[in-house]
Amino acid sequence: MLKIHQLHKSYPIGDSSLHVLKGIDLNVEDGEMVAIMGSSGSGKSTLLNIIGMLDEADSGDYILDGLPIKNLTEKKAAVYRNKFLGFIFQSFNLINYKNALENVALPLYYQGMKRKERQEKALFHLGKVGLTDWAKHLPKELSGGQKQRVAIARALAANPKLLLADEPTGALDSATSHEIMAFIQQLNDEGKTILMVTHEEDIANMCKRIVRLKDGVIMEDEKVNQVRAQEHV
Repeated sequence: MLKIHQLHKSYPIGDSSLHVLKGIDLNVEDGEMVAIMGSSGSGKSTLLNIIGMLDEADSGDYILDGLPIKNLTEKKAAVYRNKFLGFIFQSFNLINYKNALENVALPLYYQGMKRKERQEKALFHLGKVGLTDWAKHLPKELSGGQKQRVAIARALAANPKLLLADEPTGALDSATSHEIMAFIQQLNDEGKTILMVTHEEDIANMCKRIVRLKDGVIMEDEKVNQVRAQEHV
């Protein structure tokens, strides 16, 4: 599914440069649920941005579903992102003037799907996260947990190969966090491959594997006994 070999990334700072990723090797198989952990400045967000095609490595290989990801134009990157990836963010990133249904349907619009089919599909995915009755509500009328569920539905709408979650519970209280993690675990149980950045140890333990970064290198990569979220809800 995801193969990364000897990935390097630096950013210019004044006359010098900051070497953020220092030869990352990471393989993720179909159906895995992997947490990426590390303190601020460890390189985890940079790694996620490169995997999400929002940034590009200086050197190394990145292969997604058999396809080398390199030297993409912005247009090509957008096409690949829409085809392969679903994103879940800490800040939800919903469009405030669009209702829940319209937010979920957005990736399908970019795929060129007809309006009626878009709406049917978006409604199906809202149903999956238990929000059918909230389809016509704007984000400001939703709780934090509901917003994140809309964001999950949107991430799923285009049927991505890989779900990227960046601190998906970071803005939520612990009860709502566990509720959201129960959803994410269920998606993984259904076969969805999930890569999640988190700084919370209990959330990481709800994944099946933890990769720990420090100063741009992987210090530890281990499979863990997954803690089920619904046991905490």
